Amino acid sequence: MSKRKGRKKSTRRQSRLTSFLIVVAVIFVCTISALRVKELRAQGKELAYAETVLEQKIEAARQENEVLHAQQQYMQTNKYIEDVAKDKLGLVYPDEIVIKPQE
Repeated sequence: MSKRKGRKKSTRRQSRLTSFLIVVAVIFVCTISALRVKELRAQGKELAYAETVLEQKIEAARQENEVLHAQQQYMQTNKYIEDVAKDKLGLVYPDEIVIKPQE
């Protein structure tokens, strides 16, 4: 009978040791998972901020594109050609009178 009691004690010790190791392993996995979740949330916030910044840049680029497109259309009109001829080249129509202010 002493052999059986010895076996039961060693089996109980092994069982307790195994249970303890399983609990430690579960706690370790939970801790690592919690830390990873915290890191991923922080990374998610950073990415959300970066997305907002990029969306603002996209909107600014769209607005600039609209302005440039409008300017391009204006530059293809006769009105633009007349304005440039008057302002930069000093040209006028034959029936126009130019009055320059005194400086």
